[in-house]
Amino acid sequence: HAAAGRSVSRDQKVPLTPQNSGARCGVSLTTCWLCSFSLLLVNYAEPYRSQILDYLFKPNFGASLHILKVEIGGDAQTTDGTEPSHMHYENDENYFRGYEWWLMKEAKKRNPNITLIGLPWAFPGWVGHGTNWPYDFPDITAYYVVSWIIGAKQYHDLDINYIGIWNERKFDSKYIKLLRYTLDKSGLQQVKIVASDNLWEPISTSVIFDEELSSAVEVIGAHYPGTTTVTQALLTGKPLWASEDYSTFNDDVGGGCWARILNQNYVNGRMTGTISWNLIASYYENLSFGRDGLMTAEEPWSGNYVVESPIWITAHTTQFAQPGWRYLKTLGHLEQGGSYVAFTDGNGNLTIVIETMTHDHSQCIRPPLPAFNVSAQSATFHLKGSFNALTSLQVWHSKLDFKRQNSILFKQLSPMKLSDGTFSLDLDVDEVYTLTTITTGQKGAHPAPPSSTPFPKIYKDDFNVRNPPFTEAPDFADQTGVFEYFINLTDPGPHVFTLRQVVTQRPVTWSADADQTISIIGDHNWQNLTVTCDIFIETAKTGGVFIAARVDQGGEAVRHAKGVFFWVYADGTYKVTNDIGGQIVLAEGLSGTQAGVWHTLSLTVKGQYATGMLNGYPLWKSAVVLQPKNGWAAIGTNTFELAQYDNFAIEAE
Repeated sequence: HAAAGRSVSRDQKVPLTPQNSGARCGVSLTTCWLCSFSLLLVNYAEPYRSQILDYLFKPNFGASLHILKVEIGGDAQTTDGTEPSHMHYENDENYFRGYEWWLMKEAKKRNPNITLIGLPWAFPGWVGHGTNWPYDFPDITAYYVVSWIIGAKQYHDLDINYIGIWNERKFDSKYIKLLRYTLDKSGLQQVKIVASDNLWEPISTSVIFDEELSSAVEVIGAHYPGTTTVTQALLTGKPLWASEDYSTFNDDVGGGCWARILNQNYVNGRMTGTISWNLIASYYENLSFGRDGLMTAEEPWSGNYVVESPIWITAHTTQFAQPGWRYLKTLGHLEQGGSYVAFTDGNGNLTIVIETMTHDHSQCIRPPLPAFNVSAQSATFHLKGSFNALTSLQVWHSKLDFKRQNSILFKQLSPMKLSDGTFSLDLDVDEVYTLTTITTGQKGAHPAPPSSTPFPKIYKDDFNVRNPPFTEAPDFADQTGVFEYFINLTDPGPHVFTLRQVVTQRPVTWSADADQTISIIGDHNWQNLTVTCDIFIETAKTGGVFIAARVDQGGEAVRHAKGVFFWVYADGTYKVTNDIGGQIVLAEGLSGTQAGVWHTLSLTVKGQYATGMLNGYPLWKSAVVLQPKNGWAAIGTNTFELAQYDNFAIEAE
């Protein structure tokens, strides 16, 4: 029954029987996770911000996500930036820092049944007691994590359903058991533990041979499993999740990656949950993993966003099956490549998802994808048992068209008529079909957003916000340290409302944070610009701050950032360096700067030359800058120390 010109395999028979169901934990379907940096999302004006959230979370509209997994901020770099902790210090608790609380509430507002998961990537320094390790004092770490869960409920009425251990780092069995004990003692028996957000081993073997650990762990979660699992993980009898996956550029190849693993994580590895890293590409594109995420929203200044193909690939599953549904056991690979899965709610509803993604059009960023072939084919499905009485199924179709760049995304076709519970499909390559009894599917749409525009060349922020909705200032992206709005009650004059770097102890890091703190802003393509800012050094004698231009790197590479860094110090000196580490010195001398006094710094970079001013007067000029040619503006401190900033301004050419 193939269209002319297509090579069709012999008719393959696929029986689907309702009795053949029973994946142990049902379906913990496609999920998304903001475990990295998506600060730009909160800066969008309405109605665009709500529109973006609808595409992510609103049921029967777009991705219709079932689970949101968020990072528990730890004041440290976690791929594309830092997220603030709810406890910078041991005696400090604040459950309104950052944007994760807001995001969880917005998700719940749209889908009250959404499952919430928290996972630490880093911890504030006091948790490690001066070490880069959170397990030496497991009671303190458990207290810190459980406090976050309690704060979510107490201050935001958010029920956290699952909690993780430490992202992609070694687990500690003693800590996991103590975390379970602390949860139970705190009345949080309903919060389940996912372990270990790394590899299948050694957590699986540890769970098998340690009864107490097995009792503590609810879900075995592995990262980037390549759709396969290991025998030990299956032997645990626990639900298995790809608790982080995808991490791929969100073009159509990314859509193909997502389509393939959503099916094959269960077909090959019996994983009933797949979690995308990350939720949305809403951070500066030139940071690590730019344009990862299910869609793109990186221009709050313009309001532009892009609903990418992974959103609609997600909808093929999430709009037509819910957590609690079960996979049928009759699933697998098609004869000419591709895969199919089927779900039922146990009450007569059925959803079948078929994908035929080819190798080159479905590669994820990791792990390497072994060679395989997919070709056009025909398949016949036989519905048995109670499904045999079905006379039609709703049909939704996507075709990733790499030849003509004319993809079809989540299009509803005419219902499929069944004859004695049987139907046939002609399948081309790089397609996704959903056939379902569910009739509520919808390709939601909002009016087109504004056109894309670059970051404004003229930019100012005086931080004069009495009751800011978020602790972070708009558009600043912290890469080491945490910069927060601050009310400076010691200054009755023009600097009452400022931006302050607040982390004074190196965190228990996940990445290689810089030894200096830094927050970037602007357009990575900027070459010629002037950065001006009032600065206030708070640490006597040893304190120091900088403003910078042409900063070329952030994220996990922030220690190696180059640019033009204009430093002033509390000991009355200044330095101009070509690197954040301060080793490549372009100019240096006396400045007269001191702690406890406001100073105004101005840095101009044009062509191969840079000039600096202090309090309106030239301090140095004509420093030669050969590299880098372009980059962001930035502010920061010499060490993990308190410092304030006010009246920040940029003029770029």
